[in-house]
Amino acid sequence: MIDTQKIFDYDKQFLSENIKYIAGIDEVGRGPLAGPVVTACVIMPYDDMIEGVFDSKKVSAKKRDLLYDQIKEKAISITISKRDQNRIDEINILEATKECMKGCFNASKVKPDLCLIDAVKLGVCENEKSIVKGDETSYAIACASIIAKVYRDRFMKEYAQKYPEYDFENNVGYGTKKHIEALKEYGITPIHRLTFIKNIMPKEDIELEIIRRERS
Repeated sequence: MIDTQKIFDYDKQFLSENIKYIAGIDEVGRGPLAGPVVTACVIMPYDDMIEGVFDSKKVSAKKRDLLYDQIKEKAISITISKRDQNRIDEINILEATKECMKGCFNASKVKPDLCLIDAVKLGVCENEKSIVKGDETSYAIACASIIAKVYRDRFMKEYAQKYPEYDFENNVGYGTKKHIEALKEYGITPIHRLTFIKNIMPKEDIELEIIRRERS
């Protein structure tokens, strides 16, 4: 059973006259071989909280979709940002994630009094806390986790229609056996992260793809 009350109580301890709006910021997609990293910044009300919200990785896909709709309906503010495979290759996945998180924070029209961020220190908010396993600890971060996860999964399923051989509808870009076998058989797609597949694919294939991307 998911103990929703625990993550409710964690956030509620910060509410005061000076802290009304708490933003949760989280990312999805740091580990895949293909596709973007996606972040969400979510500000939720605390007088009408949603049962069952938790770390998106530990909630079933069907439940995530239901929670996604509920969060979108009740949220005070939701902003989503993404950085594609080229940006990830250019500045590395950690820096791309931080840039992406800053992007969704800056896009929010509602400025929070407190930012709770999953594992990463950003320095974007005067009052911010970086929390290890934040999506299991904080209601706001868990809501951001679900928004980012569902958004990215749907984004990758669109790519699955364009590149059906790679099983993106199931692996959403992660390095499953079927995905790696498809890479070796069909080659690199424009959405693969070259720095992530350099130990899987021949060096000459990587070099050719770099040239192709520079020309496109």
